[in-house]
Amino acid sequence: MGRVTTTDRRGALRFGAGLTAAALTTGCSTTAHDPVAAGHSARPADPARAAPPAPAPRAFPGLPAQITHGPRDRPRVALTFHGQGDPAIAHAVLKEAEKAHAKVTVLAVGTWLDEHPAVARRILDGGHDLGNHTLHHRDIDAMSEAEARAEIAGCADRLHRLTGSIGTWFRPSRTPHATPLVERVARSVGYPHVLSYDVDSLDFTSPGAAAVTRKVTSEIRDGSVVSLHFGYAGTVAALPALLEDLDRRGLTAVTTTELLT
Repeated sequence: MGRVTTTDRRGALRFGAGLTAAALTTGCSTTAHDPVAAGHSARPADPARAAPPAPAPRAFPGLPAQITHGPRDRPRVALTFHGQGDPAIAHAVLKEAEKAHAKVTVLAVGTWLDEHPAVARRILDGGHDLGNHTLHHRDIDAMSEAEARAEIAGCADRLHRLTGSIGTWFRPSRTPHATPLVERVARSVGYPHVLSYDVDSLDFTSPGAAAVTRKVTSEIRDGSVVSLHFGYAGTVAALPALLEDLDRRGLTAVTTTELLT
C-alpha cells in the first residue's frame, strides 16, 4: 500500500464534506429537511400533464338513464371490471384481454386510484374505457344526498386529476342499480347514464375459474354487459377460456362506449 500524504488527507476530507453537503441539499438525510421524514407525502407528478385528456362522459339519446345492456342485434358484448384490489391482478387481466384483442371497461374505486395512480393511464393506454365506481366502495344507495355526492364527486376528482377527464361511466357501488336519488346526483356530477349490467359473473364469491366461465357463458348474448372484478385470481384464470368462448360464438368484447355507439 502506498504512503498517505498530508495532501491526500486534506483531499479526502474535502471530498467527504462535499458528499455531506450534497446529501443535505438533495433531501437524502432523515432530518426535517426531508418532506417524507417530516411526515409529508411526496406529491407524484400529474399524469394528466403528460398525456392528452381521456374521453369524457357522453349522452346516448334514446337510451335509459340506467343502462343494463347494449343492442341485441349486434354480436358485441362489454366486459366490465370493478377496479379495486391487487394491481398485479389488474395488469394480468388487461394483458390477457389485450392478447385476445379484446377491450374492457374498468370502473375504478377512488381510493384504489390514490394507492395506484399509474393504473389509470395504463387502462387508457390499452384502449379501454375508464369510469367511476365511487370513492370508497360503500353502499351508495343507503346514503344521503350529500354523502352520495361526496362519493361520486370524490372519485370523479381523482379521475380528472390523473387523466384530465372524470371518466366515461359511473357505476354505483354495492348494488347493480342506483336509486333515483343516486341517479340524479350522478347526472349533476356529469354522468348522463348509470352503468349497470345484465350478467353477473359472481367472481367476487371466489367460486373458481371454471364456475366463473360457466356462469358468464351460459348467460351472455348479443349486447350483454358483464360484471367482473379485479382483485380475484380466479377471474384472471377464467378469462382465457371466456374469451375463447366468445370468439367461438362470434362475439366481440368491446368497450361499453363502443357497444352503445
